Amino acid sequence: MSFILEYLVDAIKGLKPTWQPTDNPIKLLAQLNRKQWTFFLIGFCGWTWDAFDFFTVSLTVQPIAKTFHKTNADITWGIGLVLMLRVVGATIFGYACDRYGRKWPWVVNQVLFIVLEMATGFTQTFSQFLAVRALFGIAMGGLYGNAIGTALEDAPTDARGLMSGIIQQGYAFGYLLATVFARALVGTTSHEWRPLYWFGAGPPVLLIIWRLMLPETDVFLERRALRKQTSSLGSTFAKEMKLSFQHHWLVFIYMALLLTGASFMAHGSQDLYPTMLSNQYQFSANRVTVTQVVANLGAMMGGTTGGFMSQIVGRRFTILVLCIIGGALLYPYTFVSNNGILAAAFFEQFCVQGIFGVVPVHLMELAPSSIRTFAVGVAYHIGALVSSASATIEATIGEQFPLPPSKEGVKRYEYGIVMCIFLGCVYGYNVIFTVIGPEARGREMRVTEEDEVVDIVGKVVVHEDDGTDHIETIGEKGAIEYPTKEVVEHRETV
Repeated sequence: MSFILEYLVDAIKGLKPTWQPTDNPIKLLAQLNRKQWTFFLIGFCGWTWDAFDFFTVSLTVQPIAKTFHKTNADITWGIGLVLMLRVVGATIFGYACDRYGRKWPWVVNQVLFIVLEMATGFTQTFSQFLAVRALFGIAMGGLYGNAIGTALEDAPTDARGLMSGIIQQGYAFGYLLATVFARALVGTTSHEWRPLYWFGAGPPVLLIIWRLMLPETDVFLERRALRKQTSSLGSTFAKEMKLSFQHHWLVFIYMALLLTGASFMAHGSQDLYPTMLSNQYQFSANRVTVTQVVANLGAMMGGTTGGFMSQIVGRRFTILVLCIIGGALLYPYTFVSNNGILAAAFFEQFCVQGIFGVVPVHLMELAPSSIRTFAVGVAYHIGALVSSASATIEATIGEQFPLPPSKEGVKRYEYGIVMCIFLGCVYGYNVIFTVIGPEARGREMRVTEEDEVVDIVGKVVVHEDDGTDHIETIGEKGAIEYPTKEVVEHRETV
């Protein structure tokens, strides 16, 4: 109990912003060389198209419901299933990425994107639709850890926060593209909503070709070389995973809990929002599009700003401030129906994605280095799994608050009040877990033998000059602090 109290006191004290001077964003961007930029851009584009494919359902709930003769709440299960199955994909592809490299798991992942997005457009029954989207969840879950690792592993330390904020906004940029193309393709042909999904299968072909032209990241190549050097010491990948979990299990649990709250915040504020605008407030298709575009412009600006500021004042302090501001904006975000909703949508999503702009680098720094892709992807998608029913919860409860039907006889519901209360609780949760959490701002990403031994071994045999041996523990099991680069001579695994 005394240890817990001591930790909580230190965690709260650690929230005090520690100003870390840094260059302006232009100079930070200039620090990346051509290879680092290429890895960053391929990761950004992959994450962007993951978001595009996810939000196609959010933006076509009502036409799909009409096609399959289901309610809006029924169709939102297509969203929920994707979120539920993502953790399966994160586990499978995360293991493959850390064991075999980033390149070929990426290619397999994008092939699945092509096949399943095309298949969604050809589904003829509601059961087929749900089955395909469930499989899509596995494919989507496999991309995040790979994309983030590819983009950030080799990035300069000083630029890491800014680049984290930018790459996370591939999510908002994908939502923006989905909004624009949904307006252009949905309902404009006799195929109704289906052309949007067929179109979505095209860009992954280009991403496959691009990735095949690139090598592995420098960090992964260094890790692979280290494994070859230490193979005589029994440093297999399976043992690395086992010992990494033994040493960092507490941090991994924290990562999953933090991402649970963040995922509830994102999906609770976004997935049902287009439906709320069109159903409750009777916005036209054009007005919904404009509102969504403005919201996603705010998200992209917020994510970049949040990531950059976290490099200066700290990861947790940035998240905490944005949670407080975002919570204060919930009322206008869900209750205003005049043109003022544009400002509310812009700044609410500025805060939501500002928080998520910190997430990639925060997770990368907390995760054990030998299983970084696996840990980041699984923690992120455990959050997605737990929050998977956000839209369904909001839609189902919202249907308990009926409004007068539209002129066309369409049933209407007061979704706004449910979203406001739901998100208020989520913001409170995020504040609590941000306050009590650890932080490892500026942790070295590059692989060194000293870091890796601590990360995957834990105990070593030290041979003294006088011929005696003794067992020494490197790092403290379950500790929040990460290893220094002190060298222990003549080490070998126990």
